[in-house]
Amino acid sequence: MSQRPNAYDVAKLAGVSQTTVSRVLNDFPYVRPTTKMKVLNAIEELGFRPDEIARSLVKKKTNTIGLIVGNLANPFYAETAQVILNEASKLNYDVIMMDGDSKNESLSEVLSKLLNRRVDGVIVATVKRREELTVNIVDSTIPILFFNRSMDNLEQANFVIVDDLKGSKIAMQHLIENGHQNIAYITISGYEEYSTYYNRFLGYKQALQDNGIAYNEELVFEADNHNSALDFSMNLLQTNPSTTAIFASTDSIALEVFEAISRCNKKVPEEISIMGFDDINIAGNPYVKLTTISQRKEEMSKLALTNLLALISGESSSPVQIVLEPKLIVRGTTKSAKRIIEDVK
Repeated sequence: MSQRPNAYDVAKLAGVSQTTVSRVLNDFPYVRPTTKMKVLNAIEELGFRPDEIARSLVKKKTNTIGLIVGNLANPFYAETAQVILNEASKLNYDVIMMDGDSKNESLSEVLSKLLNRRVDGVIVATVKRREELTVNIVDSTIPILFFNRSMDNLEQANFVIVDDLKGSKIAMQHLIENGHQNIAYITISGYEEYSTYYNRFLGYKQALQDNGIAYNEELVFEADNHNSALDFSMNLLQTNPSTTAIFASTDSIALEVFEAISRCNKKVPEEISIMGFDDINIAGNPYVKLTTISQRKEEMSKLALTNLLALISGESSSPVQIVLEPKLIVRGTTKSAKRIIEDVK
């Protein structure tokens, strides 16, 4: 017998053909239970491990998916990726995770790498609205599903996203119904490139218009780094005391606003209200208690995985297009503007 047992050794010990061993390994139906037991006992006795690469060539399936995420320093990506990894493991799928925000590679290059590694499908969590893809994602030989973000003018694409525009309007309506009129908005630099940030900004503007509040560009800021968001917030608090609320396009930016308010020796929500978006784990921390819009990230993550696997197995037909309803989570960082003004007086 060779040093490493193979299918021939298993067949010889079990007293069956190699074809029968292959059928047992691949869960082929119509194998007699007694025969199957002989093969399984031989496998255990020999310590045989099937060659997964060879099996994948036969089955034309690797039980591996690709996951393209943004910067994992962003808690949203880290938390949703963990859900997908955990759920995939339960279903005996491996996940190859790659950085979609890499400055050295385009999204097309990252996708091509995954296709070359014979993944069964890909979840793309970060993509620009007008991304130039050399990989045809609609006619690809494997299913590709967008998660969190989507592209413009791609009617046949598969996606699972939240209604960001509606979520932003819900957040603004909560603030406006509490009497806030001067509401600042902080987003990221280059927000127009991404569907998430672009639609959240549109929701901010539409909510103002719907409630007869004039848009003031001096209350809107595009932060390109941690310090710029801090500086804008601190300057706003010192030069524009009529501002009673700040709406951050992400919870991570909202946490930076927290720091700015603390540095200015002001209190949340007694002197200013803060609204976030995403509902990352730290938002619910009892010391943070951030009022925010939930993307229902865990449900979104599970839906992305289950629908991709359904496309892979053929149980579902393309396109899969799911838009989740956002949810307002009221915690401890918002307060009536009237009470804020009265407290300041």
